[in-house]
Parts: sequence; C-alpha cells; structure tokens
Amino acid sequence: MSAKPSGGILVTGFDPFGGESVNPAYEAVRLLPDRIAGRRVTRLEVPTAFTRGATAVEDAMERERPDIVVCVGQAGGRSAITVERVAINLAEASIPDNDGERPNGTPLRADGDTAYFASLPVKAMVRAINDHGIPAALSYTAGTYVCNALMYTVLYLIDRRFPGVKGGFIHVPFAVGQGVGKPNGTPTMEITTMARALEFAIEAAVGADDDADEIMGTTH
Repeated sequence: MSAKPSGGILVTGFDPFGGESVNPAYEAVRLLPDRIAGRRVTRLEVPTAFTRGATAVEDAMERERPDIVVCVGQAGGRSAITVERVAINLAEASIPDNDGERPNGTPLRADGDTAYFASLPVKAMVRAINDHGIPAALSYTAGTYVCNALMYTVLYLIDRRFPGVKGGFIHVPFAVGQGVGKPNGTPTMEITTMARALEFAIEAAVGADDDADEIMGTTH
C-alpha cells in the first residue's frame, strides 16, 4: 500500500544536452523559492536520458510523495512558456540522449496507455502566467524526445501508483545567452523571467480546484 502524499511539490529540470552548455529548465527551477503557496518545494536536476531520467523521477516520487509534480524542459525555438497538455507512448530521438541512447519509434511503456493527459490545471496555469505579463501558451505536443518521455513516465506512474497526484510538464525557451551563434530572430527569454513564470504556474496548480473554462485549441 502506497504512503500518503506529503503535500509537497516536486519540480524537475534537465541538465544540458545537444551541445548546449546550459539548460535553462533547471537553471530556472534552481531559482524557485523553498515554498510556493505554502507548500514545500523539492528541486531535482534530471539527466537528459530516457532511462536514467525516468528512474530519477520515479525514485524522487517514491521518496518525496509529492502532491504535485511539475517537470520542466527546454524547447529551443519556442517564444513562450508552453504548458503541455498530453504525452504520448512513443520514443523517437532525432539526436542521441546524454547516454547515447537513440530510440526509433519504440513505446515508452509496453503496458501503458497510448497517451496520458496532464492532471494539472493546464489552462489555469497558462492564464496565470499571461496575467503576469509573461508570454505563455498551451501546447499539444511535447515532442518525442526525453521531455515527452519524462512527462509520460510521470503520468503513467500517477495512473498506476500515485492516484490523486497532479502532474505535468512545462517547456521554456532558450535562455538569452543561448541565442549567441544561432540564426537571427531565435527567440530567447531571461532565466529569471522563466522562474517567475514557473512560480505563477505552480501557484495556479495549487490553488485551482478546476481548470479554467477557456478555449485554447489550435488549428495546426
């Protein structure tokens, strides 16, 4: 029988990958306060690796027993904070992960559902970020790399072992310093701004009993 949740919040961010010297995801997570909306915050740096990343977060969920799990990753090329709505049971890597693993169309969990929807109030989180003047949007694809894999793993674990826990994923853009050497117009954001956005999103996740009744769909 599983132990009761602790009431805390687990927030994860990845280490650098793909030749980058920094990953703004964990750099933003590092700046979060120790408590958000009265809840204790546990930060975890996760390897950008399909197998080790999933294991690290599963171990942390077992150890910390959080009420809320928010994973954060980098989506270079996006211009806004994007809150992910769905994770799919597919691993297909255009580049190797940090352990050299490069799956090609393989399922993440043989016994898992085709997809899982975030159990966080994703629309309320997007609205909270935008209301504070930081660009944010709802996203309907977390890709097929390690970000999607970690989100899927968290939601799979919630479904199978941690019922009642809220979980999901947030993507952040490149940090300002990462724009050097990239094509003109590559969107970037200050890491401090990302951290503020994460805090606003988590506050919304704690405070919202139901998600916002707002249409945020896309045409493509």
